Amino acid sequence: MTTTQIFALAVGYLLGSIPFGLLLTRLSGRGDLRDIGSGNIGATNVLRTGSKGLAALTLLLDAAKGAAAVLIAQTAWPDGVHYAAAGALVGHLYPVWLRFRGGKGVATLLGVIAPLLPIAAIVYALLWVGMLLVWRISSVAGMVAVASAPVTAAVIGEQALFPMLVGFAILVIWKHRENITRLKDGTEPGIGRNGG
Repeated sequence: MTTTQIFALAVGYLLGSIPFGLLLTRLSGRGDLRDIGSGNIGATNVLRTGSKGLAALTLLLDAAKGAAAVLIAQTAWPDGVHYAAAGALVGHLYPVWLRFRGGKGVATLLGVIAPLLPIAAIVYALLWVGMLLVWRISSVAGMVAVASAPVTAAVIGEQALFPMLVGFAILVIWKHRENITRLKDGTEPGIGRNGG
């Protein structure tokens, strides 16, 4: 790994580790997001504060930080793009500021993919929204969307991105392991309830 790649990784991590959901709920006077609902810092749990606007803003900012890490690297350190992408996702999942207890990465991964492979990002977003409308279970929609990224890369022949996207999908699905257990038990809540 070169110095440039290490720097790209660090910048990506710092951007990814910004806990927008936690910051927005505190600034709006809604307390510590980690004490609400599932305790997760992502948009689904922000929705449980009763503010759709804050939830939407959290989702957009979580995606934007992933996209920003990749776009900055594409401009400044072209050989560090994949490192910046990995840093952004890992930063969101495991932020040092929160004792490595971060979000689940669905929005941030969408942001990371958007500048890397726009077609995959479109498929991802359509599946995410479509599954939410059909199943009304955030974890199911997120995991299906995440799994679509390496599949789309393989279908359109983007072999260089395929291994990285498989790794990213595994990381995000691993963060959903409690959701998977609840899905198996039939206790996973729908949108607007505790869980997530």
